[in-house]
Amino acid sequence: MRTLLAMAVLLTACSTTGAATAPRPDPAVVKTDTGAVRGTISGEHRLFQGIRYATAERWAAPRPAPAWRGVKDATKPGGMCPQVGSAYAPISSDTEDCLFLNVTTPAKAGTGRPVMVWLHGDGALGAGHFSDARKLAERGVVVVTINYRLGVFSGFGHPGLRDSGTYGLQDQMEALRWVRRNAAAFGGNAGNVTVFGVSYGALAIGGLLTAPAAKGLFDRAIMQSGETMMDMPAGSMVPGLPAYPSFAWRPEAEVIAMGEHFAEQLGCPDLECLRRLPVKKILEVPQIMNAFQVYAYGNGVLPDSPATAIREGRFHRVPVLAGATRDEQSLFVAMNYDMQGKTPDYPKLVREAFGAKAPQILRKYPVSRYKSPSMAWSAVLTDRMWARATHEQNTLLAEHVPVYGYEFADRKAPMFLPLETDFAWGAYHAADLAYVFEEKEVSLSAAQRKLSGQMIDYWTNFARSGDPNGRGLPAWPQVSSGTLALEPGAVRTIDYAARHRLGFWK
Repeated sequence: MRTLLAMAVLLTACSTTGAATAPRPDPAVVKTDTGAVRGTISGEHRLFQGIRYATAERWAAPRPAPAWRGVKDATKPGGMCPQVGSAYAPISSDTEDCLFLNVTTPAKAGTGRPVMVWLHGDGALGAGHFSDARKLAERGVVVVTINYRLGVFSGFGHPGLRDSGTYGLQDQMEALRWVRRNAAAFGGNAGNVTVFGVSYGALAIGGLLTAPAAKGLFDRAIMQSGETMMDMPAGSMVPGLPAYPSFAWRPEAEVIAMGEHFAEQLGCPDLECLRRLPVKKILEVPQIMNAFQVYAYGNGVLPDSPATAIREGRFHRVPVLAGATRDEQSLFVAMNYDMQGKTPDYPKLVREAFGAKAPQILRKYPVSRYKSPSMAWSAVLTDRMWARATHEQNTLLAEHVPVYGYEFADRKAPMFLPLETDFAWGAYHAADLAYVFEEKEVSLSAAQRKLSGQMIDYWTNFARSGDPNGRGLPAWPQVSSGTLALEPGAVRTIDYAARHRLGFWK
């Protein structure tokens, strides 16, 4: 008996000692399906940056990232995709090794959290790490921001290429596959993924909603100021540019013809020559990045134009939260005119854009009603292009899935871009970004901070359940019963069609 008792005491001691000395898992290290990564823990967040999700040769489909041994550093962003920057974003890159993503999570351990995958805006510049997702993660979600190919490296077409003009869209789908495989490792629910994006990123979501290969890769969608259904009247986005029936969807044959034109400028007779060119040489061609801010359809990735597919009810059945800002076009008008010291010839622009309908439009939008010709032109295009397209998109989607429509209406929203002018921006294009993400460049008033908190609650509630409503928030009906105006101290349901005179534009 004494021997048995001694053995029991010894075994208990060994067990206790082993439990006390067993190393605890390092919360800064996460094992993905291709290898372990070490991020940073700061305050209430964990941040993992520069995780490679795929590799890709120039103008080829992406492939899942290869596995690695050991623990990779994930404390700084990966390389940005090739870009030349602009007046409002003085950034540049000439590396094609750029398919990286970043993950922000709450610091506190957890499982089964909603996952939100962010697609940044602008089809010719940007990167995922510029979007600071800490405010979203504070609400208990896992946020993934990604890099994807841009401009000529995304939308280029050529007779020798497969699926011309869809490479950035393919990158986004590959990132979503990575999320499905790895969400649980970061405390997320791989079965509850919301894809959300702004401007060109929201446009891409229109493609993801209709691309056959994207089926099953996400469960909800948030589209902020997207152009999926938008056309372009003459001179609307750039002075002198002719009218076009679609903002960024192009038939594959047209994209290929455009690619052949630029290939001549680059002095390349074939695809092999084009693939050998240094990135810097390609970027030296004027307007080559902006020319290919398009996605091509009529191929294996996008069989049809997403606008056509949505009109015909052919899209993946997921709940949608979608909207625009109240003064979408003000940013583009100011950049084309006021920031260059020019005053637009408002009547001439209306005549060039709308022909015989110009007199009716000038009566409906008389310049005397606005502070300047620029603001009159902005009002016309905001209603005719943005509001009309957003309303059509939300109405068509709502015939098949729950849709929650919004308008960001804070006309005193701070400007977060490095643009200097006394132009009255109003609720300009993408002004709502500073209310959803952390923006060091802006300072919000107390009322604006409250609105920001409400919007983050709405966005994360939607990611959690497909319904943005929650305790303490003004009720948000589905779009068939109205659109929610998001304004400091005045979050309320409005008649969106009436506000933007859509009866006149019908």
